Amino acid sequence: MAVIQGQGTTFNLPNYVGVLFGLTPTETPFLSAIGGMTGGRSVTAKRFPIQFYDLPEPEEHNHLEGQDAPDPTVITRDQVENCVQIFHETINISYTRQAAYSEVAGVPIVGGEPNPVTDELTWQTQRRLEKIARDVEYAFVQGEYAYPGDNSAARKTRGILNAIETNVVDASAGDLEKAHFDELFRIMYDNGAPLGGQVVLMTNSYQKQQLSEIYAYNVEDRNYGGVNLQTLETDFGVFGVMLSRHIPQDTVVAVDLSVCAPVLLPIPGKGFLFREELAKTGASEKHQIYGEIGLQHGPELYHGMVSGLATA
Repeated sequence: MAVIQGQGTTFNLPNYVGVLFGLTPTETPFLSAIGGMTGGRSVTAKRFPIQFYDLPEPEEHNHLEGQDAPDPTVITRDQVENCVQIFHETINISYTRQAAYSEVAGVPIVGGEPNPVTDELTWQTQRRLEKIARDVEYAFVQGEYAYPGDNSAARKTRGILNAIETNVVDASAGDLEKAHFDELFRIMYDNGAPLGGQVVLMTNSYQKQQLSEIYAYNVEDRNYGGVNLQTLETDFGVFGVMLSRHIPQDTVVAVDLSVCAPVLLPIPGKGFLFREELAKTGASEKHQIYGEIGLQHGPELYHGMVSGLATA
């Protein structure tokens, strides 16, 4: 469906009558699960650290009775970083377009329903907030980290897919199998992932069907059939299943939600996501919506994925 570039007027943004349906999916499961647009944590810098430490491998010591203290050692810390990225939208509605909400395209049916949009600026604002939420969801899943040295390029937050480096199982274009998950959970456990109670398997439509097929247990009943896998119990924990439109069809991701959160950079006196009127230059209402948001994804060892799966 068309997006109008520039100012909305009565000529390029006509009204219609009847029930107004939205055709674009607006769910944001990952963003909602980790705090949504209000449950994140605020920062006062563009970049933020993800700090971690690692203990040495366990060993059998041979300390003697009455011996001197052993040589000192220290446990070091390390970090990776991510950044907030800018989400910025502009709305420009002419005075006439805002006022003439009863003027509809074509000839309305007599006695039919009225135009459901009576405040175009408010309606456009609501739709832009939905768009921003979808853009944040996409960035949190597929975003590629970028922190340029000057203002000639945009900052980009790192999404969960690009954060995972260690716990990866390559399916080599094969069909999803139970063996892939057996290997994934095993290497996650062996590499130190806690695999606590907030790990979910994020998947798109095709692999979701494959998951249900692999782990299907259909109760035999004359009046009930079908399987919708929502929870997977394994040797290493019980994991939920999250359906996400932004996960590539050839990938299933195991994400520990407990270490993920939106990171917000509040603008003094305005908040972290706000609408404000821009300078008046003519007979229109011109506003901008602005926010800076990034993903705290925690240690990448806490997550894992099966990639390179067949998609048909």
